[in-house]
Amino acid sequence: MKFLKKDSNRMGVFFSCAAACLLTFVSCGEAPQNVLTPQEEADGWKLLFDGKTMAGWKDYNGTTLTQPWGVVDGCIQANGQGSDASGYIVTDKEYENFELSWDWKLSKGGNSGMLYHVVERPDFAVPYVTGPEYQLIDEPNFAEPLEDWQKLGVDYAMYLPDTSKMKVNPQGEWNNSKIVFDNGHVEHWLNGVKILEFEAWTDDWYARKNSGKWSHAPEYGLAKKGVICLQDHGYPASFRNIKIKELPRKTKEVVLFNGIDLTGWEVYGTEKWYVKDSLLICESGPDKQYGYLATREYFDDFELTAEFKQEADGNSGIFIRSTVGDSVKVNGWQVEVAPKGMDTGGIYESYGRGWLIQIDDDKENILKQGDWNTMVIKVKGDNVTTILNGQEMVNFTDEKIGKGKGRIALQIHDGGGIKVLWRNLVVKTL
Repeated sequence: MKFLKKDSNRMGVFFSCAAACLLTFVSCGEAPQNVLTPQEEADGWKLLFDGKTMAGWKDYNGTTLTQPWGVVDGCIQANGQGSDASGYIVTDKEYENFELSWDWKLSKGGNSGMLYHVVERPDFAVPYVTGPEYQLIDEPNFAEPLEDWQKLGVDYAMYLPDTSKMKVNPQGEWNNSKIVFDNGHVEHWLNGVKILEFEAWTDDWYARKNSGKWSHAPEYGLAKKGVICLQDHGYPASFRNIKIKELPRKTKEVVLFNGIDLTGWEVYGTEKWYVKDSLLICESGPDKQYGYLATREYFDDFELTAEFKQEADGNSGIFIRSTVGDSVKVNGWQVEVAPKGMDTGGIYESYGRGWLIQIDDDKENILKQGDWNTMVIKVKGDNVTTILNGQEMVNFTDEKIGKGKGRIALQIHDGGGIKVLWRNLVVKTL
C-alpha cells in the first residue's frame, strides 16, 4: 500500500488524544517513536531523525534537501519518485564504526535500502558504487524474479543472510533492522535476530568484490568512513526510529609490501611493477604512460614509512587518500618523489589545483641521488606532514584533503625512462 496522510476519521481520533500523544508518535496507543530511552542515551545512542523534520539529511552530493522525501506521521517517507540515478538522501555527518538501527515499512512490491560508508564526490554519480547496502525489499510481492543476492537482508551483491533465521513481518507492517560495523566486522540483524555476519576487506571479500557486480566499480566498499544513505528506488517507503551508536576505531600496523609479490596491491595502467631481490620495482613500459600501484585498502589517518632509490629518471610519487577512475586516472593528492630540483616531499593535487605546496629550495639537497631515501608521510584529519631522511619537508593543512578518503598509491610518471626501487613500506593507522 502507499503511505499517504491519514484519513479524516483517523485524524479526528488522533487529535482527540493529542493531549496524551506526542507529535512523534505514529498513532495514539503506540509507544513513543523517534525518542531515546534514558539507557540508550547513557549508552551513547543518537537519533538520526527527530520525527518532525528532515534536519540532518540532504541530497547525495548536495548541500540541501531537494529529493522527494518528507515527514509523514512521524516517519521519513520516500514518495516513490526515485530511480536508479536519483532519489538518494544522506546524513550531514560521516560515520565510521557503529551500530545503526531503524524501523522500516515498504509499499506492496517495494524496493529500498540502507547504505553506509558512502563517499560524496563528483566522480561518483550514485552512492551505491562506493557504499555497501542492506537490501530492503518486499520479496513476496516484487514484480520481477530476484537473484539471491538481491533479496531482503543481503549485503547487496556480496553476502547472503541465513534465511532460516529470518522472521519477516508482512508487507504493510513495521520491521526493524540493524547494521553493526566494527572495524571491518559486519553484522546484519532483522527483528532482533542476527541473520548475517562477515569480515570486510579480507581475501574472500575482495574476491567477491572483484568477480561480481562490483568488478567495474573499483572504489566500492573500500571507504572506512562515509555518510549514511536512504534509497528511493521508485517505491514509497517509510522509516522511523533511525538511531546510531558510534564505536571506537582500532589502530593497526600494516606491512604493505611483503618482499615476495604484489599481494595487497592493484596495478592500474600498462607500466611495469614487479619484485626482484626482495625489492618492489616500478619501471616504464613501452607505452610510456602514467602507471599506478594502489593499495586495495583505504587508509585515511596514518603514518606511512617508505624507502626508495631512484635509478635512471626517478620521477614518481606517493598518492594519499586517492581514488581510481576511468582511463587510469587517479584523483587525489601526491607527495612528490622526483629527481633533485623537482620538489620531492611537496604536495600536488592531481586533476585539480596542481601544486599545493612545494619545498624550500634549500631542502633540495636532502634527497640522496642514487642511494636509499626514507620518506615518512603523516596524514591526520586535514593536515599532511612529509619528512625526508629525518628532516621535515612540508607541514600543510587543507580543508579539501581533510574531506578526502582513499588509497595509498605509487606512481610511474609518463614519458618513459623511469625506474624506482621501493622497500620497507609500512603504514600505521592513527
